[in-house]
Amino acid sequence: MAPSYETLRDENLDEEDFDYDEVDVSDLKEKYEVQLEQGYDTFVVIDGLPEVTEEQKPKLVKFLLKKLNTVGKTSEDAIFMPFGDHGKSLRFAFVEYSSPAEAAAAVRQLDYSPLDKKHTLRVNKLTDIDRYGREGRIDEEYTPPTIEPFQEKEHLRSFMADPSGRGRDQFVMYRGDTVGVFWNNEKDQPENIVDRPHWTETFVQWSPLGTYLTSVHQQGVQLWGGASWTRIRRFAHPFVNLVAFSPNENYIVTWSNRPISIPDEGHPQLSIDDDGKNYVIWDIETGKPIRSFAQQDTPAGPDGEAKKPAKFPWPAFKWSADDKYVARLNQGTSISVYELPRMNLLDKTTVKLDGVVDFDWAPATVKREGVKEYEQLFCFWTPEIGSNPARVGLMSIPSKQVVRSLNLFSVSDAKLHWQSEGAYLCVKVDRHSKSKKSQATTLEIFRIKEKGVPVEVVDTIKDTVINFAWEPKGDRFVTITTTEPVGATAVPPKTSVAFFCPEKAKGNAVGNFKHLRTLEKKNSNAIYWSPKGRFVVVATVHNTQSSDLDFYDLDFEGEKPESDKDLTANLQLMNTADHYGVTDVEWDPSGRYVATWASAWKHAMENGYHIYDFRGEQLREEPIEKFKQWAWRPRPATLLSKEEQKQIRKNLREYSRIFEQEDAERISSADVAVVQERRRLLEDWYNWREVVEEEVAEERAELGLPADPVEELLKAKMAEVAPNGEEQVIEEIMEEVLEETEEIVN
Repeated sequence: MAPSYETLRDENLDEEDFDYDEVDVSDLKEKYEVQLEQGYDTFVVIDGLPEVTEEQKPKLVKFLLKKLNTVGKTSEDAIFMPFGDHGKSLRFAFVEYSSPAEAAAAVRQLDYSPLDKKHTLRVNKLTDIDRYGREGRIDEEYTPPTIEPFQEKEHLRSFMADPSGRGRDQFVMYRGDTVGVFWNNEKDQPENIVDRPHWTETFVQWSPLGTYLTSVHQQGVQLWGGASWTRIRRFAHPFVNLVAFSPNENYIVTWSNRPISIPDEGHPQLSIDDDGKNYVIWDIETGKPIRSFAQQDTPAGPDGEAKKPAKFPWPAFKWSADDKYVARLNQGTSISVYELPRMNLLDKTTVKLDGVVDFDWAPATVKREGVKEYEQLFCFWTPEIGSNPARVGLMSIPSKQVVRSLNLFSVSDAKLHWQSEGAYLCVKVDRHSKSKKSQATTLEIFRIKEKGVPVEVVDTIKDTVINFAWEPKGDRFVTITTTEPVGATAVPPKTSVAFFCPEKAKGNAVGNFKHLRTLEKKNSNAIYWSPKGRFVVVATVHNTQSSDLDFYDLDFEGEKPESDKDLTANLQLMNTADHYGVTDVEWDPSGRYVATWASAWKHAMENGYHIYDFRGEQLREEPIEKFKQWAWRPRPATLLSKEEQKQIRKNLREYSRIFEQEDAERISSADVAVVQERRRLLEDWYNWREVVEEEVAEERAELGLPADPVEELLKAKMAEVAPNGEEQVIEEIMEEVLEETEEIVN
């Protein structure tokens, strides 16, 4: 038995007679020496445990193991829980996992997780002690932290209170190297709020509810907001390329095509676990990374070679409507669904779907008929594999139950289109003939809120649909079709624009979808609905030969054609416009104005922007050199209840009179202000003339010159003409032609 420290004799500690150089212990050292990098990386420190006695310890360890084994493999022997002199635990424990990856997963997923109602776990790596607590980083003496005095922060939604009282919207413009935020003043010059050079290096982006303005830099992403436009958060993702927010602005995803490289001295926000990753998901409130992911390898095709994706999938991570789940497509194999805020894989498994091509969450939390449990829905589609048909499915989360599926045949491609409130899902299916030489489109419309989720098929379309758009908060849609093959061509193909709406039905029911109108021989290729519905702009963008803008009203209050009496729409073309070189179109969040612009990112011809009202009347045009980007600032959802909104619509005429009177007063006051300003300038001019004339008169008097030089010159001239002072009469003979005729003689 080895002696204890107390029983060691002095002679056992005498080192003078013992020569260490004669003993070769290299083999033992190599065998038993603890490799710090390998050994300590598997250890974590669990803090926040309840205080227990030796008798209570086994029960706590057994309870703790259930949570610890959800992220890795550990055992009761791998948990060391220190005890104090008072016979009770010190409320922390050391835990060893089977691998460093499991230890990292424990830190990422178990930190801040609740153990019970009274205790919350804090999980850290054991190696962090060396990282943060090495000599020189921690003072020997405890110094209480200084508590900063409370400072009231700026309201991040102060932009909702327009100081003019007119309910104007804000927008951001990126031109040259300067980024500016402005109030929209319709026909007048936009009112500048803030203008900063080099505010971003690549582009700017609003968060979904308009709270933050995002700037993108080589060092990472920054969020700005408040009345003074101060920096709110910073996310240090080096060489970031793209940014995406969750719908409720709780999280942000950053992506870089360069894998993250953590330097030896560490990173201010990222850890060694993020090394080699491309995606990082951040918590906006804390500014901390939650989890990082590497770029996925492209799945192999039938020949074994990697298939090149048609387009880079962005956003790669798609969010549920309430921010509780985020999912990622594993191309051709499965969908990974993660729970927030811990970012753990739902049920520890992915959703296996052979051949899955795409999926999309419902944009709102849908209440299906007969379903009382909480759920979020997403749809997916898989292609034809062998003798198995293509399939479209609707899955409920968190149960992972497929609540509706549809088999499809002869499918070339499919696109998923959700209506803004999640009431409908349209699957645009491109089908090929048996010879695969021709192609047509059918629309499979899922009625989500109806019992059993019935599917309605719109198969009256004989051509290929190249664009589809639902009416926001409505049940009408617009399609753009072409008879020519889809793809890059020297001359853009002629297109047709078709409008669809439901039939009238009894009560609150929605009838079957019917064709309303088709407009042929168009060049249109883009559809932009007003965020409030009813009005739509059908445009031709990215086209050097045409740049049409057609403004339609689907609830025109004029006479309705007899053929449309049973339909829920009355279509009317309100106006047409032309913006040469237009590349982008966007409605403001109120649905009152439309901005179109020609971006220098696409071409260098006539860059600038136009502003139209919802009827298509052009309000303002401003050419700007090197104009790059325009973006309206989004608004959060209204706080008014449906009943309050209904009451406002009922009394809208009364409110309209007030607003019209205010607009008239504003215009007249603006005219009065212009007249008053002109009068002031004229009066300033007269006063300046008087001062100058007095100064000139004084200078002429000092020089002995006449006060009026013109009068003296006239007197001198008269003296030359009449030296004796006699008057002279000058006669002038003027010849006037009264009539003139011309005769041609042969």
